[in-house]
Amino acid sequence: MRIVDEIAQASGWIAEERMARTSHALAVAGRVWLFDVVDWPRLDDRVRELGEPVGVVQLLDRHNRDCAAVARRLGVPHHVVPRDLPGTPFELRPVVSSRWWREVAVWWPERRILLVGDALGTIPFFRAGAEPAGLHPVLRLRPPRSLRGLEPEHLLVGHGEGVHHDPAALESALRTGRRRIPRWLLGVPRAVREGG
Repeated sequence: MRIVDEIAQASGWIAEERMARTSHALAVAGRVWLFDVVDWPRLDDRVRELGEPVGVVQLLDRHNRDCAAVARRLGVPHHVVPRDLPGTPFELRPVVSSRWWREVAVWWPERRILLVGDALGTIPFFRAGAEPAGLHPVLRLRPPRSLRGLEPEHLLVGHGEGVHHDPAALESALRTGRRRIPRWLLGVPRAVREGG
């Protein structure tokens, strides 16, 4: 496990594996929300450094990861693709809603933090060429409209390290996703070689 995306009121950790599963914790007034959790031995200590855990959120229906087990251990609710998180400054935006894929993203407007579970990523599997973040290959044909117009200072993703201080990265990925499909296809062999 490697710590990533350390910014004020947020922290992430990434599993050093093929798909680089990344989890995050957001702290609001001493209360900590965990997202798409991959467990590790020092997780509880890391969370308590940020504050008191109050909930585990699964942003993608199939991102079970260790969410349920960690929620039970910490004694907090486990929210699976929720519509809202009352009492928080977070806006939950639907990203995909189909029989096979349900996903929401977390937008924290005051901090300009956007947290996306699977629709965007920064590992080679998602990116076309040198783009800082890329759409999930399935979403390149129809990028999610609910994320349009946001200019996150911190784009946190479920696969890879976040993109920081590049507010145009999100809009660029959304606007050029379809056009960059040929470039993405050219990068597939590299992504396979590098393991994601």
